[in-house]
Amino acid sequence: MVNKSLTLVFEVHQPFRLRKDFFWCKKQFNRKVNDLFDYYFATDKDRAIFEKVARKCYRPTNEIILNLIDEFDFRVAYSISGVFVEQCERYGDGEAILEDFRQFAATGRVEFLDQTYYHSLVGLYEDEAEFIEQVQLHKEQMRDLIGYEPVFFENTELLYNNRMAKLAEQMGYNGIFAEGVERILNGRSPNYVYKPIGCKNLRVLLRNYQLTDDIGFRFSLKSWKGYPLTASRYASWLAAADGQCINLFLDYETFGEHHWEDTGIFEFLRELPDAVLRHNMEFLTPSQVVQKYIPIGTIDVRNLETTSWADVQKDTSCFIGNTMQWACYEYLRWLERYVKEASDEYLTIWRYLGISDHLYYMFTKGGASGEVHSYFSHFDKPYDAFVTLFSIIHDFDARLRSNIKEAEYPFIFEGTEVWSLKGLCNHLKRMPADRLTCLRDYLKRGDFERWIRESAGEPVIADEVKAISKDTGGDAVELRDRLIEAMSVS
Repeated sequence: MVNKSLTLVFEVHQPFRLRKDFFWCKKQFNRKVNDLFDYYFATDKDRAIFEKVARKCYRPTNEIILNLIDEFDFRVAYSISGVFVEQCERYGDGEAILEDFRQFAATGRVEFLDQTYYHSLVGLYEDEAEFIEQVQLHKEQMRDLIGYEPVFFENTELLYNNRMAKLAEQMGYNGIFAEGVERILNGRSPNYVYKPIGCKNLRVLLRNYQLTDDIGFRFSLKSWKGYPLTASRYASWLAAADGQCINLFLDYETFGEHHWEDTGIFEFLRELPDAVLRHNMEFLTPSQVVQKYIPIGTIDVRNLETTSWADVQKDTSCFIGNTMQWACYEYLRWLERYVKEASDEYLTIWRYLGISDHLYYMFTKGGASGEVHSYFSHFDKPYDAFVTLFSIIHDFDARLRSNIKEAEYPFIFEGTEVWSLKGLCNHLKRMPADRLTCLRDYLKRGDFERWIRESAGEPVIADEVKAISKDTGGDAVELRDRLIEAMSVS
């Protein structure tokens, strides 16, 4: 009889890092910019870090995992960010790493989770549209490049609240991960399946952060009472723990990068499956766990009490806990309404600027948590990270408004604000045919013409629209198409 089930999940993510010299070398508002990505991001730095970590961690760890799958009844799961996959496509050894993941998927013993493509904080936005779109982009990427369509969800850095769980259920997932923090457990164990409050079918798995951190943070700490940690000793801890399922969720870079090869971390991983199975435990994927066990209770995390796996606080303070972080977060969120009316290049750059790591580097509380933030940051100080990101957002803002030819004030169309002719055209294109009858009223009142002339500053286009307003008969779809054609005149 199986003692308990063990899920082993790896987070695989590398951000696109910002150029440290952007502000100090006075690069803002440079007119001669051919590629915004190269203008804002430190591609040489990203390449060097990716290729180093690939050599030290990704390739050797992937090889070990493949061997363990062949040798044991071993199962594992991965949550891979979209921007990590992009780096695989750009940099050396990346294609080989992607091929490893395809082999994992083909074994039937490896599960791939969904997350936000850009490892972003859009799950915290009031408007859920961008969150849903980024998750959908990630699902498509996993399906097309890895050969796996995820059915289990993990939000960025395990950000979790009731609203996020409800969205995950509405998007069709069978489960979601959250941090097993004490304040949401109320004395219960994280080693069971739970049900998010307000959800019917979704299940929540809780990360056992203490047992996870024994590997992720304490493995090579010589002052730790558990040092040196062997696979057999660790397996005995797992076997002695209460509950039905233990969920270990850690950075993939734990192996070979955070803990170097000479610490014995690879030997630990090689020996872990055999040690676990000897204690009559089994490895399952997250989806298998939620199918096997019935929830023993509910998890209730209100929106203002959002949890994450970061730092001692395990909340959102690691990203938006100080004024610098909040200013950048709000500035980017505020630009969404403009960027959705711009070219695809601007939308993509805006999403890259929303990668959560940029805000993570601005953490200022110090202590053990501050040391972790500093370890991951390529900036010397949190304030340098703020100066860089804020100056880049400011530069991006100016270019964005020029790109969309921002009007002086928005046009309010069916309750939606639009700030450019392109934005108005896009909104009209998305409108269902049965709602287009309102166009005649707008045209007859001269609303379109007046806004185009006075706010958008396009008198020629305004005259074209005025001519249309004198003949609003016929099919509503044809009227919409005529209006879009007129507003597309440059």
